[in-house]
Amino acid sequence: MKQIVLSLLVDNNPGVLARVAALFSRRGYNIDSLTAGVTNNPKYTRITVAVSGDDQILEQIRNQIGKLEEVRRTIVLDDKESVCRELVLVKVMADKKDKQDIIAIADVFRAKIVDVGASSVMIELTGTQNKLDAFLNLMADFEVLEMVRTGLTGLGRGISTL
Repeated sequence: MKQIVLSLLVDNNPGVLARVAALFSRRGYNIDSLTAGVTNNPKYTRITVAVSGDDQILEQIRNQIGKLEEVRRTIVLDDKESVCRELVLVKVMADKKDKQDIIAIADVFRAKIVDVGASSVMIELTGTQNKLDAFLNLMADFEVLEMVRTGLTGLGRGISTL
């Protein structure tokens, strides 16, 4: 199994995200990550989908997405020719001693402390999936109260556009 990240440029119409997601569920494919947002041109939305499968399944997915009427363009964001990032917010239970340890770990990962409470710390970290996974593995030594990840999003390098 390998993972690919697809970047779709779609018409900014109601229900387009549901139609893209339904394509996956109808065929029994799993979505690893899904993000969507309007582009610099309000006529279009960019949807980033990370999917896993063998070569045949991934090719089928690309072909099926291309058949959707509202999809204007699809590209694969590969590691060498694109930049992909994800955001995680983590709220951790922390007494005075733990706060110092948590802040030290956050500093190593260039994370931001975005909220400090009497007995908790909230951390924001942006980076690759591997970086976030490594950070979360270290946070497992503490009591994680809540965590949320945004999912992958990305752009191709250079002046080429979708």
